[in-house]
Amino acid sequence: MEKNKKILLATSNKGKLKEFNDIFNNYELISQSELNIEDAIEDGLTFFENALIKARHGSRNSGLFSIADDSGLVVPALNFEPGIYSARYAKDGASDLDNRNKIIAELKNLNLESTSAYYVCVLVGVHSPEDPMPIFSLGKIHGRISVLSSGEGGFGYDKIFYPNELDVSMASLEASLKNKISHRAIAAQLFLKELDKDRS
Repeated sequence: MEKNKKILLATSNKGKLKEFNDIFNNYELISQSELNIEDAIEDGLTFFENALIKARHGSRNSGLFSIADDSGLVVPALNFEPGIYSARYAKDGASDLDNRNKIIAELKNLNLESTSAYYVCVLVGVHSPEDPMPIFSLGKIHGRISVLSSGEGGFGYDKIFYPNELDVSMASLEASLKNKISHRAIAAQLFLKELDKDRS
């Protein structure tokens, strides 16, 4: 494998690693957990800031070109929560189920069965911790969040997120379809175009 084909994926999330491996199939992705790199402290105020923090942290500790995403669910009716706190919405160290249950409880408090929502993913890549020109992309998918859970796949809020134009939850989609329409897939495809230019 050529050196410029090796990329550190600055995450310990196995679900993200699997999705990115399916999309970045011309590159060798190495997760930070494989190199015993601890998670970065995400103290940014936006998806972009947190993705950049994670990418720089990964690059600093690995010496490799590093990519990181920051993604989450945004529900306008809930004051645009959980947003950048999606992974720890219920509490620090919350499980996916904890976070989904909190969303469902918030909807019920508003007497809502469902409401509009969107997933967002910002993907950032850096050549070094001091890289002044990161590569970045943005992906979004709109739909609705529901008190009804369905599907066995995916992770995060996928069981209660129903994309527009589809009658099933994100967790009910075949991986091949999800990897074409998801917020992470959209961001990754846009990112790959820039990355391929950078590596050519």
